Amino acid sequence: MIEFSDSRPAATLDVPAARERVRVRIPLRFPDGYATEAEVITFDGLADGREHLLLALGDWRGALERDGVAPLVRPHSECLTGDVFGSERCDCGPQLREAVERIADEGGFLLYLRQEGRGIGLYAKLDAYALQDAGLDTYEANLALGHGEDERDYTSAAQMLRAVGVDRIRLLSNNPDKAAQLGALGVAVEERVPTAVHLSASNANYLRTKRDHTAHTIDLPAA
Repeated sequence: MIEFSDSRPAATLDVPAARERVRVRIPLRFPDGYATEAEVITFDGLADGREHLLLALGDWRGALERDGVAPLVRPHSECLTGDVFGSERCDCGPQLREAVERIADEGGFLLYLRQEGRGIGLYAKLDAYALQDAGLDTYEANLALGHGEDERDYTSAAQMLRAVGVDRIRLLSNNPDKAAQLGALGVAVEERVPTAVHLSASNANYLRTKRDHTAHTIDLPAA
């Protein structure tokens, strides 16, 4: 995994090229009834060897040709519990739903990245949940398991974007590390666009910790 620090060099890193593998159109429908269609693209040559997906949404071709405004892009890390089962321990499922509609409206790309549990995997994420139930926060739990606080690496995300002709984006994310990594990997982040706040009784501490510990742009109400 590439290491990034707060004093990252201005020069961008060399990123090997990836190649498009297959494109297929898939109709999408969410539990609340919202529906759209995505052109889903797979790749060969991704740096981590995982099966990540790029979903091209709305008038994405027009977004690539638009002068002055970069396409809207969200790198979304896979969360089985939140994306599929609707878990309220995190805000991943609502963020995914929001991102698909916002990107489809403007034209752009959603990267579905197979980086469960901030890169530590599904079982380890559930182990971390058990530690959180015992009093640790989301980052402390990862460290207690011998992992980094966040092991995600966005090299493959940069490869996927470059493979479809994207080298500048408006980043739909609350996470400053995504912007820093993508910028270091040669994808210019021209604007950071925050997602909405998806607050529930079950995820309040999780969101507060992300805001306070890693400077996520989450505007939470006062306690």
